Amino acid sequence: MVEDKKNQKTGVQNLILENREKLSISGVIDVESFNDEMVVVDTELGILIVRGEDLHINKLSLESSELSIEGYITSCEYNEKDGRSKGMGFFAKMFR
Repeated sequence: MVEDKKNQKTGVQNLILENREKLSISGVIDVESFNDEMVVVDTELGILIVRGEDLHINKLSLESSELSIEGYITSCEYNEKDGRSKGMGFFAKMFR
């Protein structure tokens, strides 16, 4: 069932950050890993890495594709390791 969701990426996602203390994410497929300094989330738009201090997952619902993280959030970044640039040559990557 998770594989079906990965193959049907719709590209719909919301990130709501409240006072750098609570992050709500929609479009969540899976949580790859987490600890109190980093949460790695597989989302509709790729891998999202959330960094901070004293992070904990408050709510995770894969049925509704929602995740809530609490703690002191210092950054959110997408990692393109999900293969979107597979098969592209050096110049294609440079000029996209």
